[in-house]
Amino acid sequence: MVEVKTDNWLKKISVPLLAVLFGFLVGAIIMLIFGYNPIEAYSHMIFGVFASPYSIGETLTQATLLIFTGLAFDIANKAGFFNIGLSGQFLIGWLSTITFALQFPDLPRIVLVPLSLLVGTIAGALYAGIAGFLRAYFGTSEVIVTIMLNHTILQISNYLTNFVIGTGSRTERVSENASLSLEWLTNITSYSRLNIGFFIAIVVVVIYWFFMKHTTAGFEIKAVGLNPDASEYAGMSSKKNIILSMLISGGLAGLGGAINGLGTFGNIFVIGALPNEGFNGIAVALLGLGNPIGIVLSAILFGILNTGAPFMATRAGVPDEMAVIVTASIVFFVGAYYLVEWIFEKIGYRRAQGPHGAETEGGAE
Repeated sequence: MVEVKTDNWLKKISVPLLAVLFGFLVGAIIMLIFGYNPIEAYSHMIFGVFASPYSIGETLTQATLLIFTGLAFDIANKAGFFNIGLSGQFLIGWLSTITFALQFPDLPRIVLVPLSLLVGTIAGALYAGIAGFLRAYFGTSEVIVTIMLNHTILQISNYLTNFVIGTGSRTERVSENASLSLEWLTNITSYSRLNIGFFIAIVVVVIYWFFMKHTTAGFEIKAVGLNPDASEYAGMSSKKNIILSMLISGGLAGLGGAINGLGTFGNIFVIGALPNEGFNGIAVALLGLGNPIGIVLSAILFGILNTGAPFMATRAGVPDEMAVIVTASIVFFVGAYYLVEWIFEKIGYRRAQGPHGAETEGGAE
């Protein structure tokens, strides 16, 4: 039994490690083809991030947002859905939070901040709930619906920012009463944009772990994702759990957008494309293999890649698009999960059979 548990643990830990390793290796090969030094480029990327408190703060700022979108994708994925609408849910959370905070600038901070974050969370949840409702009652593909909703909210957001709540392609900054910045946190990170949202993310990770691991609702969501028919037979409502999982997924993404608005930027502006945090959150969740701690570590890795990319360009002369190639390669090699699983199954089978093909005692067990 101990041997089986060890094999499972090794298999799980090997997947993200191999994905990261192969991703960096592919990036190195491409750099060599174009005449760049990958060792120099990667060293500047990594050491550039950790060489200054400001870069560390910016890395954690980006990781904070990816934790929310990573968890958002993960819960939908566990329920059996591919929520590709994270960017739209993130954006509507950002938009609604800034709109609310601008309307009530004089409310006390202890009231305005929680209310603003709640508005963004509810907005994201309801927006994702549209896809959940249509899937539950009409069997509509959540992929198609969320893609349409993504582009719908992008146009709505840009219109409102241009002509309703803002002027000159952006809104005013929210008042200090709505800001998530903390003076001591800003000071120790040399005026980076790291804010209280980082601590909120850690709390949410703990709550998420407890919810999925120790509550009936979390168990039912996973059960419906694994086998909807068996879950219905056991008395679980697949429709209820479909909608619930999408509401939670959208709420997490919306909360990430709210923190982006109040903490990272302090306003909203016209954007030409959907926020990358939504799509990167999918990669973070996949690399983290559905484990909350894995998602946090994956988010930090992607934060390092995003923050360190400019150092590759300025210090090693490597285009920062190379960092995007590395990120894409890592995501691609997450698909190596099935290859790694096959290898470990073969190794386990050979152990069970013994050196001459006969079953061993441990294998028979």
